[in-house]
Amino acid sequence: MIRRLLIVNRGEIALRIVRAAQESGLVSIVAHSEADTDTLAVQRADEAVCIGPAQAAKSYLNIPAIIEAAKACQADAVHPGYGFLSESADFAQAVKEAGMVFIGPDAEIIARMGDKAMARQTAIEAGVPVVPGSPHAVKGLDDALTVVESVGFPLLIKAAAGGGGRGIRVAEDRDALAKQLPLAQAEAQASFGDGRVYLERFISRARHIEVQVLGDGKRAVHFFERECSLQRRRQKVFEEAPSPALDSATRKALCESAVALAEHVGYVGAGTLEYLFDDATGEFFFIEMNTRIQVEHPVTEMVTGFDLVREMIRLACGQPLRMAQEDIALKGWAIEMRINAEDPDRDFFPSPGKVETLIWPAGPGIRIDSGLYEGYKMPPFYDSLVAKLIVWDEDRESALKRAGRALDEFHLEGFSTTASLHRRLVEDPAVKEGAFDTTFLERWLAEPASNHSNVKEVIDEQ
Repeated sequence: MIRRLLIVNRGEIALRIVRAAQESGLVSIVAHSEADTDTLAVQRADEAVCIGPAQAAKSYLNIPAIIEAAKACQADAVHPGYGFLSESADFAQAVKEAGMVFIGPDAEIIARMGDKAMARQTAIEAGVPVVPGSPHAVKGLDDALTVVESVGFPLLIKAAAGGGGRGIRVAEDRDALAKQLPLAQAEAQASFGDGRVYLERFISRARHIEVQVLGDGKRAVHFFERECSLQRRRQKVFEEAPSPALDSATRKALCESAVALAEHVGYVGAGTLEYLFDDATGEFFFIEMNTRIQVEHPVTEMVTGFDLVREMIRLACGQPLRMAQEDIALKGWAIEMRINAEDPDRDFFPSPGKVETLIWPAGPGIRIDSGLYEGYKMPPFYDSLVAKLIVWDEDRESALKRAGRALDEFHLEGFSTTASLHRRLVEDPAVKEGAFDTTFLERWLAEPASNHSNVKEVIDEQ
């Protein structure tokens, strides 16, 4: 039984877990760095413990320091949130060996599904479609050329242990493959300590769609899909649920495949299975699994009505799923806009600073996940995400209009954010039509500003 929960993260996700823990009757304890002593998560938690200096390697990524802190504060369980150590099999195992509950799957599952090559093979075993490519990590050019015979060009070279859009290269032909393969292997080794790479067919105009699942080790259920195609440098910027690209038959097949894979591995907790969807053919392909809660989980909560973080805690305690698939229904449309401390008019130059004035939007169907408050000074050591603005309405058109209204109400003085980018996006004709893919946003950003003048006129009129 869990009574005291240590939350090893920061920012909005730490605050999100604090709230879920308190609503579950648990003592919430936030583990923080020296740079995060004045965060809202620390202020709202029941207790807090410092785990090291500002540098993440010496605090949020320091497993021995975290385990020591967890023991000192008599924690029964540890929740890693997302990022940092959330998908570290070593961390999950260390928590277990210390006699505490890890809020997530077992270390073996994290290792199996966190390795892209192993996850791909596992999906094949479960009968889930995967992008045509190498059945295992390739050793060298000769091995890679064997894959070319069956898959062809262009090819995507991906680090087996990669994540966050890193460790990915595209090879258009044999010469490019010969050049890019050793570079990709070296990059993978430097970034992840694992130089293995594997190959996939490159789908140039694919959509990125993911399925949220919960599992109790015996049974799994899905909470439908999220559309995550609006990305910059392979980092998600704008998410929505459901996807405007899927018909009901494709949605059913996609979500059922995610459940099949989760049940095949005996998954426990919250997880997300990511897919590429080919608009031209209607095919979908599994690409990887995230064995943690996702940044964009709020849109799923908004359209299904379930609190995924609270469910994670229940499942980690060994309780069975409390819902059947027929209990989970889609209602309305939700959109999440990631607001980063970056200046979109200066090539997204980082702009951390002090919050001088802050006015959040309000009204029906609006949710704010953020740790910002007036007077808070952002430390320059971490990710630039400062808030998630989530809106819900009865349909997609209404949700986009509500998103525009919410962005108009949002006001922050002290540093630049990407809110202005989202305001332009929700007025873009292609975004309104749902006609985009994973390359859309970067192409849109590369266009002359005059191409978006119609959007500027809409904003200026308000």
